[in-house]
Amino acid sequence: MRILIVEDEPHLGAAVQERVRQAGHTVDWFTTLDEARAALAAVSYDCMLLDLGLPDGSGRTLLREIRRTPSPLSILITTAEDQISDRIAGLSDGADDYLAKPYDLDELVARIAAVARRYRPLTDNRLTVGDIEIDLARKRLTRNHQTIDLTAREWALVELLARRPGAVCSRERIEDALYSLEDEVGSNTIEVFVSRVRKKLGADLIRTVRGRGYCLEHSQTP
Repeated sequence: MRILIVEDEPHLGAAVQERVRQAGHTVDWFTTLDEARAALAAVSYDCMLLDLGLPDGSGRTLLREIRRTPSPLSILITTAEDQISDRIAGLSDGADDYLAKPYDLDELVARIAAVARRYRPLTDNRLTVGDIEIDLARKRLTRNHQTIDLTAREWALVELLARRPGAVCSRERIEDALYSLEDEVGSNTIEVFVSRVRKKLGADLIRTVRGRGYCLEHSQTP
């Protein structure tokens, strides 16, 4: 997933960014409400980890702004405000989950996955493409029952396309899924990743739709 971290504590923000990246997600990290608003205007995120005590105001302000729109963004509050009244207020404002500091980073990753499941149909978790089986929940891909190893970004590409089999995904959307705002993306980078996946899984798996992007071919749920 593409995840936005809004956290002003440098050490915690860096640790969360690193752990969430290790879990296979693409991450952008900002420390103020204004920076978060700019990022949300520029990028389509799947999940936001939102601190409440920020230098330019309360994260609840941003939470309320987002929930006044039809945005499907999942929001997990991460904050030192740990009173029951604080939790009730955050959830009432529209947060999907609430995690009080200090928290365990592995628990944070598990909660991100749990929130994501609420936004994704369970029937999409396992797909069959010819002799290839894709288990999205376990992040496992096999061909003829043999596990195929993919890099984190190769898997991100496969997962993005597998979430909507047959639908065309633009090059720009793929870039958003694979790279954070701080990364430099070459003009042919996406083509390189598509080529690598095709070499591992077969040329027929991903179809190029000229001028529009790429799609996963011949998918069906088992």
